[in-house]
Amino acid sequence: MNTEEGETIEEIVPEEDLLENLLPKIKKLHGELKQCKLEKLDYLEMSQRLKADYVNLKKSEEVTRGEIAKFAKADLLLELISLADNFEMAFQNKEVWETVALNWRQGVEYIYSRLESILIQNGLATIKPLGQIFDPNLHHSIESVIVAEKEKDNQILEVVEKGYTLNGKVIRPSKVKVGLYNFKTL
Repeated sequence: MNTEEGETIEEIVPEEDLLENLLPKIKKLHGELKQCKLEKLDYLEMSQRLKADYVNLKKSEEVTRGEIAKFAKADLLLELISLADNFEMAFQNKEVWETVALNWRQGVEYIYSRLESILIQNGLATIKPLGQIFDPNLHHSIESVIVAEKEKDNQILEVVEKGYTLNGKVIRPSKVKVGLYNFKTL
């Protein structure tokens, strides 16, 4: 009988020891084979776990990159918001705005509308708090106004400066005036 390496059993085990020593050696080899199989399974499982961890890490990294990309433009958008604020200030004084030549007004209003659409396309949304309950996560109170109606307590009465969210995250809170019901002073 030949072994894998071309040796015969007679070369490994002398004929007189063949019967006495063969069974224990086979048991020993069988045990070693079992141990090798167990180690092989352990390494296979570890390899599969490492591959799965790597795939999960890549997915997580893609998500993180996407989040970074979403908010990387926040500084630029804040500057554009400041520009939009300037347009809105120009539009507030209706009497003066109406005295400007119609062609100029239409041109400036068109530029402003393009600016607004660019902001929206980049994930920017205006916070519209008027009449809502004050939320410090979305609003910055700059003044409390005494109100006579209890239902207007903690309600936003006036928006002094618009607030904005970028992809659902507040990048500039609304500056607001909040109602304060104080029954003692009424």
